[in-house]
Amino acid sequence: MAAEAAAQSGAAVLVADHMPSPARKLLIAGRGGLNLTHSEALPTFLKHYGSAEPHLTPHIRAFPPEALIAWAEGLGQPCFIGSSGRVFPRAMKASPLLRAWMARLDALGVRLLVRHRWLGFSPDGAARFAAPDGEQQINANATILALGGASWPRLGSDGSWPALLPGIATRPFAPSNMGFAIPWSEHLRQRFAGTPLKRIALSFGGVTQRGEAMITEAGIEGGAIYALSATLRDALEGQGRVTLHLDLRPDLSLADLTARLAGRRGSLSLANHLRRNAGLAPVGVALVQEALKAGAQQSNLAALIKALPLHVTGCFPIARAISSAGGLSWSEVDEELILRRLPGVFACGEMLDWEAPTGGYLLQACFSTGRAVGLAAARHAEKA
Repeated sequence: MAAEAAAQSGAAVLVADHMPSPARKLLIAGRGGLNLTHSEALPTFLKHYGSAEPHLTPHIRAFPPEALIAWAEGLGQPCFIGSSGRVFPRAMKASPLLRAWMARLDALGVRLLVRHRWLGFSPDGAARFAAPDGEQQINANATILALGGASWPRLGSDGSWPALLPGIATRPFAPSNMGFAIPWSEHLRQRFAGTPLKRIALSFGGVTQRGEAMITEAGIEGGAIYALSATLRDALEGQGRVTLHLDLRPDLSLADLTARLAGRRGSLSLANHLRRNAGLAPVGVALVQEALKAGAQQSNLAALIKALPLHVTGCFPIARAISSAGGLSWSEVDEELILRRLPGVFACGEMLDWEAPTGGYLLQACFSTGRAVGLAAARHAEKA
């Protein structure tokens, strides 16, 4: 996006990518439908960036969700708004968009160098690269760093770049939008690993998130837990172990569920009682039974179903996380995202210190900051 904005502004642009082909993280995002952005009102949208909201707001306002949708449709990829308000291309994948995008960049004269890994800057300010035929140095009037976070390192961004910017403040990378470890019993792990939890709600720290999740051998992951990931991660760092509460029937009030379960068991086993009268799926029944074995009281099954405790012992590793927190400190860049200590060098995307839940917020901020630095770098290069 930075290359496109700069090239459309008249700059001569070269993109150096250390992978054999570009946009691998965009392609992996396309496996989930390529959730480009979200349709909610912009003031609500911006709140999802937490402490980074004031830093990202100018760039997202300059290139908001409706502009991103128009951009995708300009590449021949019509979009639609899903029932959750999320925005997707109708093709539900990234490859058609990427092919059209690369053709546009080629038509703009953008040059792409693959297998060129950035090694930092030389004393005279040239960008150094490890290239297939040895080290190469490139001088430019403006340089944009889009080095990414530290999640999914096999796709290219491995989070090693802070060592190449000595003296510049960064916050250590941490997983974001990731799963969490829960010590399931052997029975639950063997029987239900890979089973979805549908139409549930998860609560922690006074926040409740409805959605879906997935039981894994090691714990739990999925959209509902991702929305709470930052709060859970920070609590785990201070406490080592926290308790999350799962509502297996968020569509029913406690009073309604209590009435359904009261006096209606008869000769039914507990499992059949929970299936028939509480409407629980087998995985929900297993979770209730596991909580009872751990000491929960059977005298109020409805309350247990509405707030089933899940004991979280840790985060899944950053290599499995959808995104990452941490990165280049905001104090190191100005309002145009120029590094204060490196004139003519810009930064954008996930390498900046921000995080957001899934739902279109991640890609939107990457696109918006990319466009912002592309325009700013073209202006800077023209004056140089």
